Amino acid sequence: MDLSLSELASQVRNYPGLLRKNPIEDVFESLLLHGQPGPHLPNYGDDAAVIPWKDGFLLLAADGIMTRLLIQEPYAAGKSAVMVTVNDIYSMGGRPLAMVNVLASGNEEHRRQVVAGIKRGCEKLKVPMVGGHLHPDAPPETPSLSVAILGWAQKPLRSHLAEAEDDLIFATDLKGQIGCHSVVSWDANSGKSPEELLYRLDALTLIAEREWAHAAKDVSNAGLLGTLCIMMENSGKGAEIDVPSIPCPPELDLQTWILSFQSFGFLLSVPRSLSQVVIDLFKTRDIDAVVVGRVTEDPRVVLKASARKATLFDFKREKITGISYPQST
Repeated sequence: MDLSLSELASQVRNYPGLLRKNPIEDVFESLLLHGQPGPHLPNYGDDAAVIPWKDGFLLLAADGIMTRLLIQEPYAAGKSAVMVTVNDIYSMGGRPLAMVNVLASGNEEHRRQVVAGIKRGCEKLKVPMVGGHLHPDAPPETPSLSVAILGWAQKPLRSHLAEAEDDLIFATDLKGQIGCHSVVSWDANSGKSPEELLYRLDALTLIAEREWAHAAKDVSNAGLLGTLCIMMENSGKGAEIDVPSIPCPPELDLQTWILSFQSFGFLLSVPRSLSQVVIDLFKTRDIDAVVVGRVTEDPRVVLKASARKATLFDFKREKITGISYPQST
């Protein structure tokens, strides 16, 4: 490892993809924690709202695309807008039903590329784009794109219910390529058929329905360790992470890899007795899955390598999103 554990921790802590999560707390406090009444279940960091519906649950999520990516790589931005919302639904044990979008783009060629990317993303992941809204007079220097998605789950897999002594399993596809140039990313979707993509994503739904995991989250633009820290913060827990156990594609160094947004990357908090069956399920679907750490009652995320240790976050005195599941006393 080129970096020391303390340097690695500093790199993660100061990564813009993680720092941009800090303002979430104010929105959460205003709109969710003391927000509007309704049938939805309380949300403590889930990427989708969970709404009881008939014999299951509707999942409702939305995502926005970073302006830099949208300006510099509009086609990739369109595909990514579909992928990130679809991943949100599968990470919660659901299956997508339909999407809508809001696109602001005043340049016809730019708009054409974005829409072509959205269309391709829908074709690859077999989720229809059924409507939306267009601002065709937006200034070229400030385009925007957001996608909302509706899914359904029989047994939702939440992101704030990790339990102490759970194994932390990282499931990823190492067979890919460096993705967009505007953001640090890993593309494991290109070159695969829709059937292949959905077969591996459906593993998350099966794990949820079989109740093999307590919590899960897809690796976001906060990167692998940043996403893991957010899941621990949401759960009111900590973790010990065995850094050398983290699988990494040969095309990237570990420092870059742990910051990368991944087209297929999921973290699961799994009872130890079920870890092997979860890993085996992923492996049958050609996904690399390994235990990279364990959940602790002590709300600190600690990096380990042999006898060396470094604290990444101490949630007794620090925040990322400021969202934490109330702990029973």
